[in-house]
Amino acid sequence: MKNFLNFLKSKTFLIQLGLSIVVLVILVFLVLRWLGSTTNHGEFVEVPDFAKLSVMEMRKSVEDVGLRYEVLDSANYNPDYPRFSIIEQNPAAGTKVKANRKIYFTVNPSGYKKVTVPKIIQVTKRNASSMLKAVGLDVQRVTYIDQLGKDMVYYIKFKGKDIKPGDKLPKTSKIELVCGNGTIPNSAIIKANSE
Repeated sequence: MKNFLNFLKSKTFLIQLGLSIVVLVILVFLVLRWLGSTTNHGEFVEVPDFAKLSVMEMRKSVEDVGLRYEVLDSANYNPDYPRFSIIEQNPAAGTKVKANRKIYFTVNPSGYKKVTVPKIIQVTKRNASSMLKAVGLDVQRVTYIDQLGKDMVYYIKFKGKDIKPGDKLPKTSKIELVCGNGTIPNSAIIKANSE
C-alpha cells in the first residue's frame, strides 16, 4: 500500500498522467473536428416558401437550395391555390435545416372530388337540404311548382339541367330544388272535372 502511494507521488506517474491527458484532449479535439466537417455542424439552409408553386417550379427551387423532397398524397381541393400547386410543406417556410434534408409537400388536386346526389325526391325541402350538406353539396335556390306536397322535393337541377339521385357532381356544387307549393296542379283539376 505504501509502495502504491509512493508511485502515485512519483515523477514517472505524473508525467504519464500528463501525457495521457494531452493525448485525450487532442483525440477529443480531432473527433469533434471530424464530426463538424462530416455532419455540416453549424451549417443550415433556410427553407423557402413553396406555397402556390407548381410541382415543376418546386423541384427546381428545392434542388437550387440543396434540399431533397417527397410529394405526399393530394389533399382536399383548395380553391385559393392553383391546381397542382403546393398547399402545405413540412418543415415550414423559414425553418433552418441541414443541407440535403427532405421536405414533404402536399399538392392541390385538379378539382373537387365528385360526390353522389342523395335520394331526396319526395323528401321535404328541409331534410333534403340537410342530406345535401352532409355529402358536400349546397342548395343555391328553391323554386316552386303547382304540386300538392308543400315543400316536397319533386325535381333537382344543376346548372339548369335536371339531375337524378345517384348522379355524380363535384363537391360544393350548387343545386336547385324544385318543390311543391301546396296547390293542386290545374291539369289535375281539369282532369277531375272531365270525369
